[in-house]
Amino acid sequence: MLNETQVANALRRPKPEVFWKAEPLLGSIYGEAEIEAAVAAMREAMNIHAGFGFSAPPIPDFERAFADYVGARHAIAINSAGPGLDMAMRFLNLQPGDEVIVPSLNYQAAPLAVVGAGGQVVWGEVDPRTFQLDPADVEQKITARTRAIFPVHMNGLSAPMDELIEVGRRRPNPLHGPIPVIGDAARACGGGYKGAKIGKHGLMTVFSFHTMKNMTTLGEGGMVTTDDDEAARFCRSVRMYGAEVSRWGTSNVMTKVQAAVGLVQLSKLDSFIGARRRLAKARDAMLAGLPELELPFEPADCEHSYYLYTCLVKPEWAGEKRDQLMKMLADDYNIGCVVANPPVYFSRKDLAARTFGQSTPRSEATAKRIICISLHPAMTDELNEYIAAAVIDCVQRLR
Repeated sequence: MLNETQVANALRRPKPEVFWKAEPLLGSIYGEAEIEAAVAAMREAMNIHAGFGFSAPPIPDFERAFADYVGARHAIAINSAGPGLDMAMRFLNLQPGDEVIVPSLNYQAAPLAVVGAGGQVVWGEVDPRTFQLDPADVEQKITARTRAIFPVHMNGLSAPMDELIEVGRRRPNPLHGPIPVIGDAARACGGGYKGAKIGKHGLMTVFSFHTMKNMTTLGEGGMVTTDDDEAARFCRSVRMYGAEVSRWGTSNVMTKVQAAVGLVQLSKLDSFIGARRRLAKARDAMLAGLPELELPFEPADCEHSYYLYTCLVKPEWAGEKRDQLMKMLADDYNIGCVVANPPVYFSRKDLAARTFGQSTPRSEATAKRIICISLHPAMTDELNEYIAAAVIDCVQRLR
């Protein structure tokens, strides 16, 4: 941990002029290469006999490159992760009463995709060290109506995919067989799991290229990866009205300009993740031994992408004192924090009504302790040290 002199020296630096949000509005780094790629794609489209095309190059090139990156057989480019989650759930052809187990400590998109496809959300507990869906809790909640297990690779770390897949195999649905595992990797692009990239394991994985994510295609975009030929065929069809599979669809295609930029961003992704990891590990060292904070946990079989630098305050500081710490960092040092995320049924009353009687007490308790402190691959070492010193100072003043 930084000593008293190091903290004092770091805090003598000027306070950041611009407030550093916990999730900066551009999560990656853009340069001239992205601008040149976008302009080149636009110039090519100026030919009236070519235009922007329908899934025109370089969209297939981006899909192939992304599939190769994660080690999947297929990658299907889409205009946002939300439609990708919808496609994944609609592929299951859920019937009334069919259940999908989703972690409650989550963003709203995944459970809404279940509801939108006609399914019943069953809230799962998370492991309070990793914030990932707990396989033991999943096994307890499987019934004869369970159709899918829907983990989120929360805040940049992989869910325990092999364990969840094994639970699904061990407790098959009586009509449909082994319960598939579908991953929401909106926050985890570029992260690793068991020597591979996130996106290889499970029936399907959905990625986001939203402006705040680890890589972005001009502010929106997404990808679905899968090794399943039928799932790939379904997604390719329903992203453009669904005629090939005779299923409902709409237009969720990616543009060629986005794909051109996506190829550049993908080529830089490992450097973005490397920068996030280096800053996170340096911050770990600077905060190590601070008894009020439990630092991010990285299992031995995972490579955290550190989309968010997610800590826990000690149980005695849950709730109000955690909130005071966040306010002090914002007011005194211009450093933003966020709680990502409390159980969804607290913020979405419609989902609470649809899951009436369910609760996840462990996840609720964990959410009161979460504090995600700003981190970005473009941060300087000096700013990272300033943030660590600010955290130490605020914690010490709150004691």
